[in-house]
Amino acid sequence: MNGAKSLLQDLDDAIARGTDESRAKALWHATDILITGRYSDDEISMFGEVIGRLADEIEVAARAQLSELMSACDHAPLNVIEKLALDDEIDVAGPVLRDSSRIDEKMLVESAMTKGQAHLLAIAQRKSIGEAVTDVLVKRGDQEVVTSVAKNEGARFSGSGLLHMVRRAEGDSILAEQLGLRKDVPRHIFQQLISKASEDVRRRLASERPEMMSQIQSSVTDVTGDLQSKFGPSSRSYFVAKRVVTTQYRQGNLNQDSISNYARQHRFDEVQIGLSLLSSLPVDVIERAMMDRNREILLVLCKALDFSWDTTMSLLFLGAKDHLITARELHDSEREFGKLKIETSRSILKFYQSRKTGAGADTGRQPELQVH
Repeated sequence: MNGAKSLLQDLDDAIARGTDESRAKALWHATDILITGRYSDDEISMFGEVIGRLADEIEVAARAQLSELMSACDHAPLNVIEKLALDDEIDVAGPVLRDSSRIDEKMLVESAMTKGQAHLLAIAQRKSIGEAVTDVLVKRGDQEVVTSVAKNEGARFSGSGLLHMVRRAEGDSILAEQLGLRKDVPRHIFQQLISKASEDVRRRLASERPEMMSQIQSSVTDVTGDLQSKFGPSSRSYFVAKRVVTTQYRQGNLNQDSISNYARQHRFDEVQIGLSLLSSLPVDVIERAMMDRNREILLVLCKALDFSWDTTMSLLFLGAKDHLITARELHDSEREFGKLKIETSRSILKFYQSRKTGAGADTGRQPELQVH
């Protein structure tokens, strides 16, 4: 510690009384010593003070060289990393934005929110990017930035971030394909992407993601208008249920408790009509969500309606074959339900509502555009 302190003091004295040339030599000397040595946090902080002072006085080319060196140093001083990362010159900021392990999420968000597209592109190329950062990139980034972050396997997206990407991918076949190739895109988001994609993109994704495409083929067919409702004419009991539940809704008495009670009594018609009214989605969409073996959409719907897990569980059992669910499946569903956020789920619900073929919730059984 004393040796490093003495050395830094000598460098500091050289800065105070030296020429531009001697300061440049002092900078590279201090940088070389820092990179090749092992130091405590306090010593690294002292190096940062000296290097930071010198960095303020050098030209862009020298700062860019310093950035290259600091980006590869796993104990680079944080103040120097921050100074370089927030530099307006991309040649200076780029190396640390792309490669430094010392730059934290707060610095990345600040750069992404305040700098230009070249800075955003550098961030999009990092080996690992958290949700808070990608949220900014997908909103502020240009086409090159969002395509780059979609390609980045180390990028993590929030639910709202993925929805924003889906909206941006509409009409952009390159982005749509890159987003569709990501293994972390949930099934319901993938379905939304496919529903808007061109035939060429669907064909390529069918080749690259056959397992996902086979799961949602019925959804794709629905969206292209080829599949008619598989359900027969409405029964008398259905219309009775419709009249009772609609009256309950108009009187303001239809709520989570009503749905939960109907589910526990295995009154499927009342449940699907009630959920249709509460969510402003067509009954056919509710019916498909209830019966689908993949329970993602039902979980999203329940979270968007702010239902409890107990009510959600009742709906899962109601829609399950023979009303049976394995303990493992139930545990997985509870975990997924807990991870969902109300705001994100409501954004997804709003998307489904926008795809209705008619205004308002349709509580009849006419063929509808079915959305997963």
